[in-house]
Amino acid sequence: MMVTIIFPVLNERLRLKKGIIRTVEYLEKIGFDDYEIIIVDNGSEDETPEIAAGLCKKYEKVRYERIPVRGVGAAFRRGVKCSHGEIVGYMDIDLSTNIKHLGEAVHIFQTRPEVAYINGSRFARESDTQGRKWYRRITSQGLLILLKCFLGMKSTDAVCGFTFVRRKTAISLIKGCSKDNGWFYMIEFLLRAEKRGVNILDYPVEWQEDYNTTVKLFRTICNYLVQIGRLFYEFNIKKHI
Repeated sequence: MMVTIIFPVLNERLRLKKGIIRTVEYLEKIGFDDYEIIIVDNGSEDETPEIAAGLCKKYEKVRYERIPVRGVGAAFRRGVKCSHGEIVGYMDIDLSTNIKHLGEAVHIFQTRPEVAYINGSRFARESDTQGRKWYRRITSQGLLILLKCFLGMKSTDAVCGFTFVRRKTAISLIKGCSKDNGWFYMIEFLLRAEKRGVNILDYPVEWQEDYNTTVKLFRTICNYLVQIGRLFYEFNIKKHI
């Protein structure tokens, strides 16, 4: 069973090499070699392309794709389109989610054919989240409340940065999603999976805050509010018109 690991990156010269090396070394350590890693660069203006080229030369299982638009959503779609694995998923290059969960996800897909989607969660009861800044905790919890109240989300987290899905399911969900390019795309991806009755495993993770994140918090929150309104209209109003 081949697994495709997608790393969306934007100006990640400080973290790209370390993230890829740690991932490759971890997979070698657990003895899993049926994988490919796709670095999807969505508009880097630093040395990210050169670093990626070096990694591709060093590791035959690492590939590099560059897209002309920015956003995790756009990067994820491109990664899935270019993937060869039966399982596809994305991780944050800072590996805030403990790398051990990658091996656990592989084992789950191998032994539990009924599971179609693994959604990493920082807020499940068994999760262990370290170093979370107070204002990020408040905004994350606020987002969850809005998603549950207005869009009926069942999962305990929406944007952990650790999502793996059976490829056929991922392709089907992408066809039904919007073309939003940002972070909210991954929330919509999850919500549409729930609406379709996809068997989702809400998976508790160990997660460490990365203080060098490139996420623009205020801009992201504004976009989330607009997108929540769009989906609320589609899920609850449009179908009754």
